[in-house]
Amino acid sequence: MALNARLDHRNPLVFDTHELGRRPGALQRLTREIDAPKDLGIQGVIGVPEGAPVGLELRLESVMEGVLVTGTARAKAEGECVRCLEPLELELDADFQEMFSYPDADDRGRPKAEPADDAEEDEDRLFIEDGLFDLEPVLRDAVVLALPMQPVCQDDCPGLCSQCGARLADDPDHHHDAVDIRWAALQGLAGSLEDGEKDEMSGAEAGVDEKQEK
Repeated sequence: MALNARLDHRNPLVFDTHELGRRPGALQRLTREIDAPKDLGIQGVIGVPEGAPVGLELRLESVMEGVLVTGTARAKAEGECVRCLEPLELELDADFQEMFSYPDADDRGRPKAEPADDAEEDEDRLFIEDGLFDLEPVLRDAVVLALPMQPVCQDDCPGLCSQCGARLADDPDHHHDAVDIRWAALQGLAGSLEDGEKDEMSGAEAGVDEKQEK
């Protein structure tokens, strides 16, 4: 990506590398808890609610071309089971590693003689701006990769009844008597015949009764 816009050091996902310095091999470990930004996760499926606590453990290492950031984000994600549609929660551990490059150095850490037009080359790179870097795009990618695309409340969740929508886990014996539509018309005809036979029998019995009375 292109160079970051002016970064705000007050943003909890913006980190300062001035203390780390640019001496290769220098290390810095950071721990920070932040409020989850909006839409952190897989939209409409599962994610970390906006404002929920996200714990960050980071390791910053100075290298020739920039700062190598390795870390873990921990949070609680919320979503909906794709089988039974019940709400669910899961503990999220998202690991990541990303290089933030110095804008004045090439891929080998050497100072650039002139700012070249490397728009295509820089498109997928993240940069340090005035000693600051923004971790948010890295965090977002890591969380999406760590979350299940089809979350379930339990691995063997049986889902919902396809006929009435009942949650099968609540009633393991739930079932419907299957009726083959090919026989439905014949069943209706059989019912009509039975009703007709009953009517005939009732008429015959009535005739017998009348004769006996005479």
